[in-house]
Amino acid sequence: MIGIIDYGMGNLFSVSKALERQRVPYFISNQIEELKKADAYILPGVGSFKDSMDHLNKTGLTSFIQELQKPLLGICLGMQLLFEESEEGGKIEGLKLLPGKVEKIPRHDGLKVPHMGWNELEVSEGLNLEDDYVYFVHSYYVKTDDPDVVLAKVNYGVDIPAIVGKGSVFGTQFHPEKSSRYGEKILDWFLSLTDEKRGIEDEFCDVSSH
Repeated sequence: MIGIIDYGMGNLFSVSKALERQRVPYFISNQIEELKKADAYILPGVGSFKDSMDHLNKTGLTSFIQELQKPLLGICLGMQLLFEESEEGGKIEGLKLLPGKVEKIPRHDGLKVPHMGWNELEVSEGLNLEDDYVYFVHSYYVKTDDPDVVLAKVNYGVDIPAIVGKGSVFGTQFHPEKSSRYGEKILDWFLSLTDEKRGIEDEFCDVSSH
């Protein structure tokens, strides 16, 4: 069972629909006791890094996420939150699960910011995925001094980590739920790290706790 963490800043609808298309059972909650029942987690995110961390801190979800011993996937802003800090809104501390910081995408050669649309992944050796196009919408990107954390990247004037991971913590800067069949492969790859397999259950559990 996948727990989608609801902290008021995520695109819950598109993520949940992506899991439904792949016949993966899930629930949506912001309640820690409810979330403890999940086998793996997705942390979506749309909006401000500062506002997101404010929500997570106020609800106690920051400590809950930091102490997880189960697979976790951050998507877009959710990926950025996994890192140590961001310059968006000032110097804001993140979840500190991965080494690095979040900075504004620099403008190069007339490229527009935000980075919006399809871009081709360059997948690192050892990751069982091929290069392909995925869908991005973001103005900030991750900089890390640990190359082992970066599992795939794209170039948009600068190299941008697109898939990151260490241990049981993973993130995608792009939106797999909006990236067609390749996005489904990305979700399958993450779900392969859990006991969740397509077709386990015929019914979906979609519980929103507020």
